[in-house]
Amino acid sequence: MHTPTDVTPLASDSQTFTRAFKDFRDGFGQRELWLSLGWQDIKQRYRRSVLGPFWITIATALQATAMGLLYATLFNSSIKEYLPYVTIGLIIWNVINASIIEGSEVFIANEGLIKQLPSALSVHVYRLVWRQFLFFAHNILIYLVLLAGFGVWEHLRWSSLLAIPAIVLVFLNSMWVSIVFGIFSTRYRDIAPILSSTALMLFVLTPVMWKTQALQTQINAGSRAHLVEIVPTFHYLEIVRAPLLGEPSALRHWVIVLAITAVGWIVAVFAMRKYRSRVPYWV
Repeated sequence: MHTPTDVTPLASDSQTFTRAFKDFRDGFGQRELWLSLGWQDIKQRYRRSVLGPFWITIATALQATAMGLLYATLFNSSIKEYLPYVTIGLIIWNVINASIIEGSEVFIANEGLIKQLPSALSVHVYRLVWRQFLFFAHNILIYLVLLAGFGVWEHLRWSSLLAIPAIVLVFLNSMWVSIVFGIFSTRYRDIAPILSSTALMLFVLTPVMWKTQALQTQINAGSRAHLVEIVPTFHYLEIVRAPLLGEPSALRHWVIVLAITAVGWIVAVFAMRKYRSRVPYWV
């Protein structure tokens, strides 16, 4: 009787890069599911309201107007110049903030679907990013008003088209942030409130409502104003806001954002490889 001696045990492929990338492909292939769910999220939030999702635009416009008027007065700046600056900054910040806070709870919030629906884990990330994009699309209507009402269009150049790849980069980062923070927040529930506090701190440190030039004009504050460069969200804000305002965008902002994007996606792929199969048990 022949006894095989070279038989190797079958190894599970649940923690391989192949399965991780397959999850991304399968999740994108189920786009009818996450496109529908993302749109339903918005409709559910504004169900039975007359204006529906346009309350998103109204709320952002009111917030931007109030803050723009306040900070323009504090910094003795022109409303015509300062309000577009604040409004665009707030629109982009809303995407960044949602990526951090909602991204950290992306799997916890979808516990029922993860346990009952046989779908790729990335479906829930696609759904979240799609929902954020819909919010962004509603808010960008405010920018169109600024183009006409505040003469922003007069400053636009061909370089303003750089806003398109910049926005794509913001949402690419939103995906890896949701994956990494979502996985680890599912395993360690203390991470979500920590990230919420961190997002608030970043909002204060990032020049959403204030300008670095305002600090540089203060006595002995010129060198300290450059400390904002160590805040990563500042660079994301600049690559989008500068082109939309018709201002030049410094190369260093793009280099830093591209570097963070590359590192972030590497971490996200490793996280999906290592922990993707464990998330359904953690939720």
